[in-house]
Amino acid sequence: MNMKKLLFGMLAGTTFWAGSNSLAPNLADACGCFSPPDPSVPVVQAGERILFSHEDGVVTSHIQVQYSGPAEEFGWLLPMPSIPEMEVGVDELFTQLIDSTQPKYIMNANYVGDCPFDPNRGFGGATSESAPQSDGAEGGDAGGSPLVLRDTVGPFDFAVLRADSKDDMFEWLEENDFFVPPNTDSVSDPYIQPDAFFLALKLRSGQDTGDLQPIVVKYQSEFPMIPIILTSVAADPNMGVQVWVAGEDRAIPKNFFHTRLNDALIDWPNAGANYVDVINEAIDEAPEDSEFPGHHSFITEYAGTSSVMENRLDWPGRFGNIDELRNINGAESFIDYLNNNGYTTVVQNGFFQPTYPPQVLNVLSRHLPVPTRLAADFASRGISDSEYYLNFSYYINRFSQDRPDLFVDLDLAFDSNELADDLNERIVEPTRVAGATFTDNSYLTRLFTTLSPDEMTKDPVFSFNPDLPDVNNEHSAEITYYCDQISNPNQQNTPATLVTEAGFVIHYPDGVSESTEEDIEALPASASIEMLREQGEPIVIRDNTMEISDKLPQDAGGCNTGGSTGFAGSLLGFLGLVLSRRKRTN
Repeated sequence: MNMKKLLFGMLAGTTFWAGSNSLAPNLADACGCFSPPDPSVPVVQAGERILFSHEDGVVTSHIQVQYSGPAEEFGWLLPMPSIPEMEVGVDELFTQLIDSTQPKYIMNANYVGDCPFDPNRGFGGATSESAPQSDGAEGGDAGGSPLVLRDTVGPFDFAVLRADSKDDMFEWLEENDFFVPPNTDSVSDPYIQPDAFFLALKLRSGQDTGDLQPIVVKYQSEFPMIPIILTSVAADPNMGVQVWVAGEDRAIPKNFFHTRLNDALIDWPNAGANYVDVINEAIDEAPEDSEFPGHHSFITEYAGTSSVMENRLDWPGRFGNIDELRNINGAESFIDYLNNNGYTTVVQNGFFQPTYPPQVLNVLSRHLPVPTRLAADFASRGISDSEYYLNFSYYINRFSQDRPDLFVDLDLAFDSNELADDLNERIVEPTRVAGATFTDNSYLTRLFTTLSPDEMTKDPVFSFNPDLPDVNNEHSAEITYYCDQISNPNQQNTPATLVTEAGFVIHYPDGVSESTEEDIEALPASASIEMLREQGEPIVIRDNTMEISDKLPQDAGGCNTGGSTGFAGSLLGFLGLVLSRRKRTN
């Protein structure tokens, strides 16, 4: 994606990179990333990530912003139904949302015969359950200007403009140095109307792209909505759109179809590595309809209690006391306080590894920067600056003596009041606001879809349905290995049979690394396609379960087509790097 353009709608994403070994072998292993995730969960990347909540006619949206390119060419335009209020948010919100609602695919293994890879071999067990694989100025209508409000928030300079006239709006943006690329007129047309507005953002003078952080936008609206039409200007093919909605009931796509996946196509032996392929195929099966356009559908990946986010952002005592922090003298004591009071974050269900979030690093780099040569050394080996602050005492005391050439510009002078206030404004308060979303709302829904630019013709709108069941994000299948059918068996070449969560049976006569016995290539990727309303059961538009049943054998228990578990709900998040699909017969 060419990010040197105006970011329409909500273009976002997060990439986690694995770093190299630490300079100091006995230090906390902090490489500026999270440790390799649970192998039963593929990596998640999405072009857009947003959390909505809706109460008393006010929508609150936390929107993740990511951009690469020159700071002066960062721009963002967002259509609004009313004049918004602005705050800054935190990336950690999305890190924890992903982790807490991430669908998982786990196979429970059974063994027939003497399987050398049976973990219970020699302990009397023939059947086992496998572990997961591994400056403000307000303006009215003076002089015909479209400007309604201009102010700053965090690293951003923002303006609210009336959407009465497209020409007036774009002229104002250009005159005030808000970056506007060519070929944007047509996609803005649906939003040009009286009593509508646009929110425009750019980076404040002196800020760079490392200072970007999520924004929180509050506005009056009947429903949450994503302006996906605008996003088409800068979107990639099959761009992932990941949405969480907090409320009192399960959220639904109001004007998109809803798809339930055929889990016989999921690559269970590889923890659903082909999920994005199955999603793309299933979404493309959504029909053209007078009410809904074709190829427009969402998958529900999780629906249930919001308590899965309890104590993930704002646990009691996190961040300590800001007044105490203001009064700390000495850089070493100040950083120790941060290390001991929750300014780092960890992955809750994967490997526990503390790291400083990018926004905390951005603040620290302005007040207590990593020495230039040490930072270059870290960068050359893929190590994040988080390593420096997590092991601050070691670096400024011992390591600076061993390698003084890397510390020639070490500067430990700082103003504790300014640094504490900066952390409070950029990190502490936004994190607490984000955490309150899940105590104020009892239910959380996670939805996912993929869209290509030519499919971004309708803005998805979200509502609620109290009658729909929960959707579990943890999925399991049963696989049986037949070691009595082959000499010298290993786990990859041993004949096996897999029973999916929906009850479909897949045979692997030559092992899970080889082709299956069934011709599953021709199966539909969607088990069913539905319309969800604000009350009552789903309206089924297309039911493919009989076709799937006719082509595949089923377990004795039959095919589960219920909505609370199984293939009805969620699977794995969007893969940033698409892995190969399981081998199939033609």
